[in-house]
Amino acid sequence: MSDDRPEPTTSPRERALDGLVAVAVRLTAADRLAPPAGDPALRAVADAAAAVIRVTAASVALYDTATQRLVFRAAAGPEGGGVVGLSIAAHEGIAGYVFSTGQALAVADVASDPRFERATAERTGYVPRSVLAVPLVDEVGIVGVMELLDRRDGAPFDLGDVEVATRMAAATTAVARAVSVDRDAGQLLRAVLAAVGATEVDELDDDATEALIAAVSERLAADDPLWRLADRIGRLRAADPDDIELAIDWLDALLARTRRRTRAGRRRSA
Repeated sequence: MSDDRPEPTTSPRERALDGLVAVAVRLTAADRLAPPAGDPALRAVADAAAAVIRVTAASVALYDTATQRLVFRAAAGPEGGGVVGLSIAAHEGIAGYVFSTGQALAVADVASDPRFERATAERTGYVPRSVLAVPLVDEVGIVGVMELLDRRDGAPFDLGDVEVATRMAAATTAVARAVSVDRDAGQLLRAVLAAVGATEVDELDDDATEALIAAVSERLAADDPLWRLADRIGRLRAADPDDIELAIDWLDALLARTRRRTRAGRRRSA
């Protein structure tokens, strides 16, 4: 006998929540499966480029789709460290020009080039005289830029340097593709909301967004208590700095207690 009962229906909000949970689960899985040596791997190729072309600094900047900026993820060389963590607009400076055009660029005298952003260079603690920048590009598209600063012998970059840097950029692109997981949860969540027709995403106000996040967190927490911790840490962003320090002290005490228990367990089992 066939069952003619209608299929249970779900509201757009329920479908949105289901989609958000699915996205969150996949983001978590991606974070756990991604090699932990993501930035160290980029640092390794930057180190190799700096050594082969013999420059004072090398850096790798990757495009962040969420902010539409180039974020410097790795650097090498005695003058390279200060750039890591900085970001520039995707069209800004020599790196932005190379990213926007997809063309390698060697500049012998950056002071005379209008594309050079001296203020950004000063923030790194090192202002170069010359720059060689090559795009990180493959058949899919451009993912970022590798920059090399100042040959150690003082000579300008030549065509041989451009060729070597381009070959090394191909390897760097492969590394960037392998270790970069798109963690732009905001865009993913908005896409899910649009797809299920829950609301006009451009009109999703802060209260509605917080309500959705809270509902998703509640669902996830039932399966994984670590999500409750992640939720609390996320809320700490808006807390008073003194409260944040208090939370850090509490976590340090918890970790110390865990270490003591682990050591005691090892002694008992020895």
